[in-house]
Parts: sequence; C-alpha cells; structure tokens
Amino acid sequence: MNELARRLGVTEELAFYDVYSLYDADVMAMVPSPVFALLVTIPMTDAWREDRETEDGSKEWYKGAGPDEPVVWFRQTVIHGCGLIGLLPCVVNGLPSKMIVPGSKLANFLETAVPLGMDESAKLLGDNESLHEASEAVAFKGDTRALSPDEESIHHFVALAKGVDGNLWELEVSMKGPLNRGPLGDDDAFSEKALELGIRRLIDLQRKAVANLPFSCIALAQAANSRQDA
Repeated sequence: MNELARRLGVTEELAFYDVYSLYDADVMAMVPSPVFALLVTIPMTDAWREDRETEDGSKEWYKGAGPDEPVVWFRQTVIHGCGLIGLLPCVVNGLPSKMIVPGSKLANFLETAVPLGMDESAKLLGDNESLHEASEAVAFKGDTRALSPDEESIHHFVALAKGVDGNLWELEVSMKGPLNRGPLGDDDAFSEKALELGIRRLIDLQRKAVANLPFSCIALAQAANSRQDA
C-alpha cells in the first residue's frame, strides 16, 4: 500500500503502518500519530451481511458530490479492484491537501472526480488507466494469488476515516453510500472513541457468530521520519 500510495502521488509525509492490536495500549503506541484512516480487510460473515442489509436497505443511494461533502466516497464497479478502491478513501479524506503531490495521478483524478455524482465518479475511476496500471504493478509484487474474474472474494476492504466535519466515516464501496459513525472531536482515527465507533464495533458484531475471525488492519498516519520530534 505504501508503494501504491507513492505511485499515485501521496507524499512521504504519510505512511501505512501495520496494526498489531486494537486493545493493547503499548502495542498500539507503535503506530505514529496522528492517524487519518484505518484500512481493514475482513471476511463477509452472515452476521455482517445481515447487519449491512438492515442498515443499508432503507437508505437511498448516495447523492453527495463536490468539495463541500464531509468525505469523498467511491462506489466500486471494477471487478477485483478492491485494493485500489480501499486505498482511495484513506488517502483522499481528512488529509491536508499538501500531502497529495500537485500534478500527480491522484491529484489529477480527484480534480475531475470530486465534483461528479456517484455513478459518474465510479465510471471515471473504472476508465482511469493510469490508476489501475499503478495498482496492477504493485499487486503483481505480492505473494497472494490474484483472483480470476469469476472468483468471489470473501474478504472486504473497509476504510474508516475522519472526515473534514470531524466525524468518523465508514467507507465500504459496495454499500449505498458512506456511513457516519459519530463525532470524534479532537480525536484521530485510531483513538479509543474511533475504535469503539468503528472497527471494534464491526469485530464484536461478527465474533458473536464466528469464533475465529481472521482480519488485518493498517493505519494511515503521519510518517514517523517526518515528525519534527522524531
């Protein structure tokens, strides 16, 4: 994810860090702060699917667009493009604009995409060869076998980011839109409040039905070597 972020145009002031615990304060302290977003990959269990259908079923499709929206959200229409679409809400939400290099692939894409509605931005993303070429170049370096177009992944990427409105937003690209999980105030996306509103809630929900719940989590934070006190 760090290499992909660099290829897209995220500055070296930001970096993704492995999260080894969501409960042990000493282990959690290994992640630099502030944390702007968490990116989680987690199985789609029956418990989560039922919760999603209950919460999402009565909602209308997202109609937000433009720079005044609290978060930027993309609907996924690209098969097996989850890594790229999981990364995007992390690196485009709640960050100072200086952390995206002007004239980069990401900056150019956002300039066109942010003013668009849900369907138009999804099409723009699907048609953007430069973003997908960067994603594919990184994906082929991994150890995991790539899925074929007719295979379904049981894992989903979920991004949890602090929006410009100070709220924690859950950004899962197959939902009808972004979900506001509540105000964070001065807390960042890896604070106790953010964890309780976001990833811990999701894990607790699923563990009621699944004893062994494999998942992984990374945090997008200010790079340790860019901190003035480092």
